[in-house]
Amino acid sequence: MGVIIIPAYKDEKQGTWYVQFYYTTWTGEKKKKLKRGFKKKGEALEWEREFLSKQQANPDMSFGSLVELYFEDMENRLRKSTIANKKYMIELKILPYFKNMPINTIKATHIRKWQNKLMKDEKDYSETYLKAINNQLVAIFNYAVKYYDLKENPCHKAGSMGKKNAEEMLFWTKDEYMKFIECVEDKPQSKIAFETLYWTGMRIGELMALTLADIDFDNKTITINKSIQRLGKEDVVTAPKTPKSNRVIPITDFLCEDLKSYTNTLYDVKPNDRIFPFTKYFLHHEMDRGCKKANVKRIRLHDLRHSHASLLVELGFTPLLIAERLGHEKIETTLNTYSHLYPNKQNKVVDALEKLK
Repeated sequence: MGVIIIPAYKDEKQGTWYVQFYYTTWTGEKKKKLKRGFKKKGEALEWEREFLSKQQANPDMSFGSLVELYFEDMENRLRKSTIANKKYMIELKILPYFKNMPINTIKATHIRKWQNKLMKDEKDYSETYLKAINNQLVAIFNYAVKYYDLKENPCHKAGSMGKKNAEEMLFWTKDEYMKFIECVEDKPQSKIAFETLYWTGMRIGELMALTLADIDFDNKTITINKSIQRLGKEDVVTAPKTPKSNRVIPITDFLCEDLKSYTNTLYDVKPNDRIFPFTKYFLHHEMDRGCKKANVKRIRLHDLRHSHASLLVELGFTPLLIAERLGHEKIETTLNTYSHLYPNKQNKVVDALEKLK
């Protein structure tokens, strides 16, 4: 907070003292403060000091300013990967809604409206991810209650969204995928997009952010170094979800050839131009159309990522390799998400031990 302090003044007509000074609020707005009626100069200056002291911890700061203070404090207390994950969710999913609101004006009704909007606009999000986003908002308000004199956390009255534990995972078998892909091949853009998602396991935002320069046709790789997020009516390019989401994915010969054929049809495409310049809603529509025509179960777009992972499990690849390919920050994420897909090896352990005797 910036402040310009002006000394106390004597009101000659009234025989009293007053203070007048300018200060900058947490929202960046400059304000003028005037207080009259002090009998002594010392009392006027003491009131000024007290006002400024209270102002520094006043919960009328904007939510955006609170977030800045929150990260300044937490950057020395949490791991860099944890901070990166928090910033990703907060900056993209929370700040656009609450940034300019004074924190002491945010009520449970505002929280509920935000939750409903997020659940409506982001239908592809898992219940556990919705829960994780909500937890970030709870943590920020808990911080304000503890350190900035906010009376209560409005999230407690609003209740949560999402679920702590994941529901049963949906994914396609290879046969289901093959039936589906045949039914969208009439639209080359749709076909190659779904092919890329299924055979690489990349996230939807990563797919939509791909540029021509990201594909190395000679070495048959795709570089993931950015993502697309929809904020309002605008596509925003951001960093990938986590630091380890920055990765290079080797691809098959057939996917490489299909991508090359597709990009050759794009008119005057430049190296840094997006090759899939559409929205997630286009893919939702195409998913609906293809599933209905192929008569296969409707899965979420994100479940194509699960489908790729399940295919790798079926082929016998290790969780470590799958984690690297999917860009998981921790192998625990891979194990927690896909461990149930691995066959039970307990009987083989017993057989091996029997042979040692």
